[in-house]
Amino acid sequence: MYRFGMITARIILTMAVIALSSNAALAQDAMTVVDNYLVAWNAQNVTAAASILAEDARYYDSALGETVQGRAEAKAQVIDSFMNAVPNIYWNLVGSPVVSGQHVSFEWVLSGTNTGAWADGTPATGETFRIFGMSAFTIEGDSVASQSDYYDALSFYKQLGIM
Repeated sequence: MYRFGMITARIILTMAVIALSSNAALAQDAMTVVDNYLVAWNAQNVTAAASILAEDARYYDSALGETVQGRAEAKAQVIDSFMNAVPNIYWNLVGSPVVSGQHVSFEWVLSGTNTGAWADGTPATGETFRIFGMSAFTIEGDSVASQSDYYDALSFYKQLGIM
């Protein structure tokens, strides 16, 4: 009976180590996808940033107040808009991200100078901005399946001189 118990304990321990290793690998893979996405944004590479989004990605931007469905729409309504309006945009992580399996969340600072028109036709103001926010990602494979960005849009618009 003692031998059976020891064998069972070893099997359970081995399974736990495998599960933890698998979760750690998933978390590392998820963070790598997010890192690549941030690199593309900070390089102002619209095509590369959009290509990391899944074809059916869901993108929520608190300033838009709605979820954009699909890579093409997210590119047109969010990525293109920001990169056209702020060609020197820079997205910087603050602190350490929280990674759990396929989910990554982190605080950030977004900054730049508004030298181009926004997608809605709002003209450039020439103003610089620095806003703080938070993003939550779900990663599937090597793509962003969903992204939600939360920030103080009023502060953002005031810094731009729009309000």
